[in-house]
Amino acid sequence: MKLAQKIAIVTGASQGIGLACAQRLVREGARVMLVDLKPEGEQAAAGLGEAARFFRADVSRKAEVDAMVQATLDAFGQIDILVNNAGVTHAADFLDLAEEDFDRVLRINLKSMFLCSQAVARTMVKRGSGCIINMSSVNAELTIPNQVPYVVSKGGVNQLTRVAAIGLAQYGIRVNAIGPGTILTELAKQAVLGSPEARHTILSRTPLGRCGEPEEIAAIAAFLASDDASYMTGQTLYADGGRMALNYTVPVRD
Repeated sequence: MKLAQKIAIVTGASQGIGLACAQRLVREGARVMLVDLKPEGEQAAAGLGEAARFFRADVSRKAEVDAMVQATLDAFGQIDILVNNAGVTHAADFLDLAEEDFDRVLRINLKSMFLCSQAVARTMVKRGSGCIINMSSVNAELTIPNQVPYVVSKGGVNQLTRVAAIGLAQYGIRVNAIGPGTILTELAKQAVLGSPEARHTILSRTPLGRCGEPEEIAAIAAFLASDDASYMTGQTLYADGGRMALNYTVPVRD
């Protein structure tokens, strides 16, 4: 097991990619604090047995992030891995987007990653090692017209990843990101897979001809958290079925 004796925090861990990451880290030997606002996170943690705990927090608020870190230290004694996965989306055309919705998405998707990374890194500095993984998206570089705050936030995640990687390298802390394409989560189903036409559009831009699974992203997180990625920092790894390399469309098997 690549992550034996390691302690991890995974935010947005009650379902989807976050839950898949928590499950994979546990299988690799880590003990994990699952963090979410949704109460389903408690049941998800219980399903992972003694290796997991649940902490309810709004990670866009500093006081709750500080409490999350302290609860993890109290439960497990240290923090080696942080997976910043919490995120939301909000659909609106550019001219119709409300300021409060722009602010809310940026607060949850981007500010939370800064707050969590800073708070956790302060504990990692004392140990001289650590790994932070931010969940970005292909939409850090590709855009969807009615997903304004989401794509802006993910562009920010990539830059946050780079600047944190440079700032924390001297302490032995690595910071990387994962940029998923369309993954079969509830968020994706609501945002970009809401109709047969939308599904067809996504697949026409995906050379591998299918959407990804949460477990495939979790496998990358486990790799980045392990010593196999010990010389990697400041990188965003795109798992997108080939989408970002494509400048045309491909046939879709209906």
